[in-house]
Amino acid sequence: MEPGAEMVNKRNLYSPIEPYNTGNLRVSDIHTLYWEQSGKPDGHPVVFLHGGPGGGTAPSNRRVFDPEFYRIILFDQRGAGKSTPHACLEENTTWDLVNDIEKLREHLKIPEWQVFGGSWGSTLALAYSQTHPDKVTGLVLRGIFMLRKKEIDWFYEGGAAAIYPDAWEQFRNLIPENERGGFVDAYHKRLNSDDLETQYAAARAWTKWEMMTSYLRPNNENILKAEDDKFSLAFARIENHYFVNKGFFPSDSYLLDNVDKIRHIKTTIVQGRYDVCCPMMSAWDLHKAWPEAELKIVDDAGHSANEAGIAAELVVANEKMKALMG
Repeated sequence: MEPGAEMVNKRNLYSPIEPYNTGNLRVSDIHTLYWEQSGKPDGHPVVFLHGGPGGGTAPSNRRVFDPEFYRIILFDQRGAGKSTPHACLEENTTWDLVNDIEKLREHLKIPEWQVFGGSWGSTLALAYSQTHPDKVTGLVLRGIFMLRKKEIDWFYEGGAAAIYPDAWEQFRNLIPENERGGFVDAYHKRLNSDDLETQYAAARAWTKWEMMTSYLRPNNENILKAEDDKFSLAFARIENHYFVNKGFFPSDSYLLDNVDKIRHIKTTIVQGRYDVCCPMMSAWDLHKAWPEAELKIVDDAGHSANEAGIAAELVVANEKMKALMG
């Protein structure tokens, strides 16, 4: 019997919980990160890596973990959520974040931990685990994103418009026709404008495009996030900053090329079949390069971790990890 098979009957999210401990960790002369711990103080540590980049954490993120087993660590990455300074792009790269994860682990005196990441969080989880494979007890990844050119072009340069032409029109129309040869660059100019209202308008349009496409069936509550200027400014500015800089990776296929460093780590990949934001081609490419990692395809889901089928498989993946950790 596969390890943990007896535990997969648990598919529902755990009840909401509150942190037992919160803090702020200064990681550079500029940046301070908000972090929190919930669940079992002496339980198996797991760190949650949020999406975006720039998305921040939410209380619902705690609910895919058994609070009687896991010591659940959430933190907001540089410029996101409750971390300060808000929406700051300076000293904000993938490798700064990888170093931050290590600083947080050391600050909390954790020898090693499970790593959980979805969307951009999967990118960061791969980069972190490939840099520090000896610190990772297991990986649960969702909505695989490796920040390759074909992934950025698909979602931000017109590919996904074939499926969401109505939503795309709103994203496209903010940009004059003579700049539509490169939407990421055109938005970059506006998101870094000297005029704050120009930044906000671009941030709302950028964020709304992603929020309108992240569920298999439109979720109005999710779409309304784009109207929150504080959230959308960090989300759009930081995402765009990372995309313009190609994830700060030395090559387009960097994460795939370094799979051998983490091949030994027990890993589950959860992927929505109809994920438009991070289409399944990336999860498939990763699985082909890393067949030892279990790939669970959710046939009735898009991108969001809050969709019922994806949430259920994330709970199952963590239940299997519990059995392996003993």
